[in-house]
Amino acid sequence: MIPSGSRGSALVQAAADLADALRDRAAGWELRGALPEDVRRAVAQAGLLGAAVPRGHGGAEARQAELGEISAHLGGACSSLRGLFTVQSMVAAALLRWGTEDQRAHWLPLLAGGERIAGFAATEQEAGSALAHVGSRVEDDGRQLVVTGRKRWITFGQTADVFLVLGRSAGGPVAVLVEGDRPGVRREPVSGQLGMRAAEIAHVEFDDVVVPRENRVAPEGAGLSHVAATALDHGRFTVAWGCVGMAEACIADATEHAVRRTQGGVPLAGHQLVGSLLARSAVGTDAARQLSCRAAELRTGSDLRAMTATIVAKYAAARAAVEASRSAVQILGSAGCGPESRAGRFFRDAKVMEIIEGSPQAAELHIADRMFRQHGLRPSGPGPRPTAPGTSAAGAGQEVSA
Repeated sequence: MIPSGSRGSALVQAAADLADALRDRAAGWELRGALPEDVRRAVAQAGLLGAAVPRGHGGAEARQAELGEISAHLGGACSSLRGLFTVQSMVAAALLRWGTEDQRAHWLPLLAGGERIAGFAATEQEAGSALAHVGSRVEDDGRQLVVTGRKRWITFGQTADVFLVLGRSAGGPVAVLVEGDRPGVRREPVSGQLGMRAAEIAHVEFDDVVVPRENRVAPEGAGLSHVAATALDHGRFTVAWGCVGMAEACIADATEHAVRRTQGGVPLAGHQLVGSLLARSAVGTDAARQLSCRAAELRTGSDLRAMTATIVAKYAAARAAVEASRSAVQILGSAGCGPESRAGRFFRDAKVMEIIEGSPQAAELHIADRMFRQHGLRPSGPGPRPTAPGTSAAGAGQEVSA
């Protein structure tokens, strides 16, 4: 039996209540291609955008397990809604760990309260699964920074107030905060993508955008291995839990339909093949939840195994969401193919979840590499040594549709 999401803390309860209240509206805003402004306000007023931010900076300082359950509740309602929570907390996590005291004091309260919406600008035409190859330039003339480049598939890129931009400087990879209203920032809205259609995706061009030197996050050379890696690790964790929520929602919808729908006078639930589809989905989803719980536990203790545990959880949860949504659409039949179908929407979203924040293939390379190292072995042969997905040529890019 699939365990329902926890509602233990006040913050998790707020996420559950919000998801319950908004669930029936999600299909509409996905068709329109944007989250309504009142939905954004509701997420902020519930304190969810500041869940990962310390209380001293206006946040709730939630535990890792709470962040996971919040992601599951939001993910079970709408992936774009969960995407807002994810990208906001990704940028906040990077600033919390690597930002200066002034950067944290200025930006974290604004992000926590929803007064500013963040975007993570990393992916490029030639650097999606290989972020080490980003071509965007950040020039330092001694007085200010000049940012030039074109980023793709930026979650909430159409409306983000500030972007955390990954680029390259003379000293190596660098991360820079770029306000969205600065001259030279141009946005190209993307619509009709496979999934997460309300996440306001955009390609964003930075044409000689001038920002203060104080906007650089961490020293030159640390932009990818430190700043972007922290953001991606946090993103993988919330995506994993969001996939658990998606899978659980699909199983619930399919099970209810199988019990109520009759065919030839026999409930669908009476057909063994239907039960088999549901059972496989239930086992995969339950396993993904347990792996996500393990990742939360290791992250709480800053265990060195936490990063790999997070990658494993995201890998398993994305697979579970794919299987559960596919089976749900199959069981629901024509009802699963309609524009209002949650299972149909999650069927599209789930494939996107497999790709973003580290593809399955990149995750497999990372997991296998850690297995070999536990036995004191290093694989021989050509090719780069796998590291965390999204931080090397072996990795996969950022939230394509967060």
